[in-house]
Amino acid sequence: MKKFAFIIPPFVEILDLGGPVQVFTEAKFNGYELCLEYYTYSDEVVSTSGLGFGKIASYKEAVLGDGDFVFMPGMDDKYVRSVSFKAEIEFFKWLKECADKKVFVCSICNGAFALGYAGLLRDTECTTHWRRIEEMQAAFPTAKVITDILFKKSNNVYTSAGISAGIDLALSILEELKGALFTHKVARGLVVYHRRSYNHTQQSIYLDYRNHINPNVHVVQDHLIDHLSDENSIEDLASLVSMSPRNLSRVFKEKTGTTILEYLTKLRLEFAKTMLNNPEFTIEFIAKKCGFKTARQLQRILKANQAPLKPVKV
Repeated sequence: MKKFAFIIPPFVEILDLGGPVQVFTEAKFNGYELCLEYYTYSDEVVSTSGLGFGKIASYKEAVLGDGDFVFMPGMDDKYVRSVSFKAEIEFFKWLKECADKKVFVCSICNGAFALGYAGLLRDTECTTHWRRIEEMQAAFPTAKVITDILFKKSNNVYTSAGISAGIDLALSILEELKGALFTHKVARGLVVYHRRSYNHTQQSIYLDYRNHINPNVHVVQDHLIDHLSDENSIEDLASLVSMSPRNLSRVFKEKTGTTILEYLTKLRLEFAKTMLNNPEFTIEFIAKKCGFKTARQLQRILKANQAPLKPVKV
């Protein structure tokens, strides 16, 4: 079972910690078997907001291995600049040992400074909160500090900008592990519909077109995702949210920038591309499961979108 370990340092920023934790908690709720663990290197931990914590295990008790994750959230800036933080040499050494064991080491906001002191940012593209970009570059001259991005993955090191960017980072990691559809379900549960990303060149139909707050349109989008093979007539969809077909069509286009039919076709196409990876599925079976009328219709749309075609199994 994959482990996600969170370090809780002194003067931790609550959202830096809680945002990513909630992403993986929601993933567990949706059936992803993972283990959440919490560690510290301090005898007493109080957040920047004054909220204290109970007994937290020492990081020395953590047993992490290849493919696990450890997160270092942001902290109060004065603490990060302090002698006491820079003196946590044993902890920084442990972070380096984690990376050497192929544990993914992740930071939110100025938690990246801990990665820097651990020697993990040498010749590595990374980022932090925009207010700390110049300071981090000065502290770690060999790091390739990037500004104006939300997060960056370099080898087995992930760094992210401040506060809510930790949620974006966690969703991106989840998408790498479980795919876009599962991540959509998690994002939907968190009411985080629009995936913000620096280096994703491919759009995700499951997460895009969600940068709005219209509840009726969200209901229709969720219904379409869960009922791809149904006819999904505009009359049935309108009835689902007690709107007229004409009004639903207008509002859907206004809020998403695309029509219902275009959106449904994109959903079906994305699911078809996923099913094409299974050599046991015939093109006819895929077309039926995705709601296309014929295999020829699916092949035509795939060709138009430059997706690789598979031989028709007979």
